[in-house]
Amino acid sequence: MRRIAALFAAALLLGGCGIGPGEEHEGGAVIRVTRDFGHKELGSATTKTLREDQTVMRLTTEKFDVSTRFGGRFVQAIDGLEGKGAGGSHDWFFFVNGVESETGAAEYELSSGDRVQWDYRDWGTAMRVPAIVGSFPAPFLTGLDGKRRPVRVECDDAGSQPCKDAKHALEQVDVPVSSSSLGAPGTEQVTRLVVARWPRARIVRGAFTLEEGPEASGVFARFSKDGRSLDLLDERGDVARTLSAGDGTGLVVALRPRSDELVWLVTALDQEGLAAGVRALRENELRDAFAVAATGRTVEKLPLESP
Repeated sequence: MRRIAALFAAALLLGGCGIGPGEEHEGGAVIRVTRDFGHKELGSATTKTLREDQTVMRLTTEKFDVSTRFGGRFVQAIDGLEGKGAGGSHDWFFFVNGVESETGAAEYELSSGDRVQWDYRDWGTAMRVPAIVGSFPAPFLTGLDGKRRPVRVECDDAGSQPCKDAKHALEQVDVPVSSSSLGAPGTEQVTRLVVARWPRARIVRGAFTLEEGPEASGVFARFSKDGRSLDLLDERGDVARTLSAGDGTGLVVALRPRSDELVWLVTALDQEGLAAGVRALRENELRDAFAVAATGRTVEKLPLESP
């Protein structure tokens, strides 16, 4: 029953095919197709123009070989890679500017600069992943639903180098930012980048779900209740690696605690890890990732791949 309910929810989310084309305008979009939580790229396409009523589904069917089911309201396959349906737990999900859409693919009308990612993944551990980091510099640069939102950087230490570097990373991609203290009010309709060590970062709305695992947070990492360790998980939700203060590993994750609220969180158990997480705020480091764990030497996509 859980699988059937999940497929029905996904069908409503992904939607079907739209109707005829509209007038073309300057400004395009990017569409990327991946699998296994963004670990493997399967294809990509870029448009230089965008029709005024261009939908995610229409763009996908123009650029890839797509088959549908449930009367055209569910993506069955892209380029021959098929969802498993009620008998399995692998299907296609899409994000626009790093946010899992609450609108079906046939109804979601694209705006100039939008970045679409379709990912084929196992939903057995986390049915919903509300937001991911793999479209950077979206959503900071592009906004959401065609509306560019103010961007705010919040730090637990405003004078620290990681805080300064986080602001610089956004300014480097032409994103104007404001600053505030950690946990400042007025979070609605603002896209936030929070830079704070754990467990101090726990005061951010929704961050507590990082103690509860991917079913609650959509992130395949879990902090211990005492705030002293961090488990990096595989796609089954099993512990692949356990970290503690001194390991110098930072997390970069995206959370959507409410429908009108979007927050990116760079956090770590130590200052070295916090700096490593901020250094990962680069398009080439985050591309297609759901979330990442970063050190001074590596940036690894989460969930970690099973041996």
